[in-house]
Amino acid sequence: MVLACLVLVGPSAPNGVPLARSLPAGAAEDVVPNRVMTWNICNPCKESNVGRAAEIATYAPQVIGLQEACVRDVERIRDYLESLYGLVYHVEYGMVLRNRGRCGGTPWSPGSFGQALLSAAPMTDRVSVEYPDGGSEDRGYMAVTTKVDGQSVRVFNTHLAQRRQQDVRAGQTDVLAEEVAAYDRAIVLGDFNAAPDAPELTGMWALAA
Repeated sequence: MVLACLVLVGPSAPNGVPLARSLPAGAAEDVVPNRVMTWNICNPCKESNVGRAAEIATYAPQVIGLQEACVRDVERIRDYLESLYGLVYHVEYGMVLRNRGRCGGTPWSPGSFGQALLSAAPMTDRVSVEYPDGGSEDRGYMAVTTKVDGQSVRVFNTHLAQRRQQDVRAGQTDVLAEEVAAYDRAIVLGDFNAAPDAPELTGMWALAA
């Protein structure tokens, strides 16, 4: 009996299936209605997909925007959320690169890299758009329609140009703001690579107001 217990509480369950990480006190017990989360998962970084799933499960948002995400990492995170924590999410992708160095795969079939949206409610009308000027790397946004607070809402997820590319980010936010303005109800998530009071975000804040 002792040996059997040692096997079950080891680094992984039988067949290589990871064990659920213990969540902190006060962690959500189920998907929290109307809670949203945005997270640049910084691929390639050293955090495991099991760890990422545990971080998401701690807060269990209704809608999650991920940036710098590989499709296969998102698939694993989603699988772990369901199998380890009982949290079921729909998924849509807004990929901007196919890059073996970032996402693995074969030379003739590299992995896809970009944005992803997870939602507890079904999503429809997905669009994925690359910005005309991505800066030093291709960048873009994606959008879906889902329900939050029982009402239909357009959800955007973006990743803007990095570091000292303020002018590029300003152009990207102009493109994004024009699309967001077409909707009465919208949630905009993402990695803007800028402080909230940065000049290149002025148009987005004006639109929000």
